[in-house]
Amino acid sequence: MTSRRQQLISLSALLALTGPANFLYSQQISRWQDPSPHTVEFVTVDANVRLEVLDWGGAGRSLVLLPGGGDTAHVFDGFAPKLAAGYHVYGITRRGFGASSVPASGYGADRLGDDVLAVMDSLKLKRPVLVGHSLGGEELSSVGSRYPGRVAGLVYLDAGYQYAFDNGRGGTLDELQRTANPQPAPPPPSESDLASFSSLQAWFARVNGVTLPEAEFRQGWESTPDGRVGKRRNSPMASIMNGVEKYTAIPAPALVIFAVPHDPGPWIKSHPDPAVREAAKARSQKEVLLVEKQAKAFENGVPGAHVVRLAGAHHYVFLSNEADVLREIRAFVARLR
Repeated sequence: MTSRRQQLISLSALLALTGPANFLYSQQISRWQDPSPHTVEFVTVDANVRLEVLDWGGAGRSLVLLPGGGDTAHVFDGFAPKLAAGYHVYGITRRGFGASSVPASGYGADRLGDDVLAVMDSLKLKRPVLVGHSLGGEELSSVGSRYPGRVAGLVYLDAGYQYAFDNGRGGTLDELQRTANPQPAPPPPSESDLASFSSLQAWFARVNGVTLPEAEFRQGWESTPDGRVGKRRNSPMASIMNGVEKYTAIPAPALVIFAVPHDPGPWIKSHPDPAVREAAKARSQKEVLLVEKQAKAFENGVPGAHVVRLAGAHHYVFLSNEADVLREIRAFVARLR
């Protein structure tokens, strides 16, 4: 029987689709400069562990953005400035990724949650709103379940899966595996796609239908001396997934946005083999049942949760449905005390 951790690892892979997993920071110097209007500082959160913290400025309530598994805070480079029009916006790159320290240990859910709390303490943030994408929901639930008074609210951006909330009533990966065909892998980047980071960015957009900031790719791939994209860096994702916890109660107010059904990206829609397209369609229909079951579990099991479903959104829901997500966040924050 599939173990719970195996389920979560597979679920993360399913939902991340072709997300840029295993991203780490390239130490090679480049003349390229990040155009996003943020400052960068490093906050010590543990012995010999410093985290990269981005500050996009803004006034009003503090919002802290937490990236999904494999990503860094730079994934919000385009989205965060829109929020900074009404809030003071920060982003944290978790340990093991990007410019943050890469320790050998400390990847359990509550340790990662403690890292977020340490950044909040260092920046003297009082009751911020934590906004997490994908696996960032784990850190949201770690903080929100143990220290609900430390946060004003939690925003889950397609992040409310079993690593964030599991009361036994949500959908399980076993259900999907018993009934769905495996999803084919997208085409890898070609040599021409690796000619530059902007070319790699364009490849990802063609495959997924959403555009990640170029800075995010530069965090996770090495650069060759002639400016081409080098190899992808390793990551501690296996350690993170082995350290998941089961959160069954989240007292803090929560906005939970689900992409259901997920948009798998243009690559599968335009696949030349009709059998592959039909198999992907059948899998998507069964995935809807899984996600909807989890959404209802969150709705019924977390009294302070407002659950929103965005049909046809990509897993990077804040990119595919930016206006919808901004509207929901602003309405949610306006209701907070």
